[in-house]
Amino acid sequence: MTVHDLPAINATLNGLSAIFLVAGFIFIKRMDKIAHRNCMISAFVTSVIFLGCYLTYHATVKTVTHFVEPAWFRPIYLTILGTHTLLAAIIVPMIMMTLWHAKKHNFEAHKRIARWTWPLWVYVSVTGVVIYLLLYQIFPQK
Repeated sequence: MTVHDLPAINATLNGLSAIFLVAGFIFIKRMDKIAHRNCMISAFVTSVIFLGCYLTYHATVKTVTHFVEPAWFRPIYLTILGTHTLLAAIIVPMIMMTLWHAKKHNFEAHKRIARWTWPLWVYVSVTGVVIYLLLYQIFPQK
């Protein structure tokens, strides 16, 4: 394994995070608080590992892959990338606040912020996978 394998690993970690988030949502709707907690902690851990791998990759690989071809799809790709990047920055403190309220057993505050945190976190996780697929699999850039 080399540093060039990290984009695929990052996409896998994002996908796992999304799966844990959806499972956690299902569990809380079923009132299974322990399974919900375990899924949400797993989503958090996979997201933290992703961040470590992402930073390692970009600190090691000095070139940035630019989406050039096909030109007709570039604006769509850049829209996905832009919203993903913006929300990825916004979601970090939201995740921390949501987890903090749960840890402190302040479940009313936890629930209020989780209503916003969860869909944004899912969006960031899923679009992370989409970006990888577009950039490395569907439209590999030269």
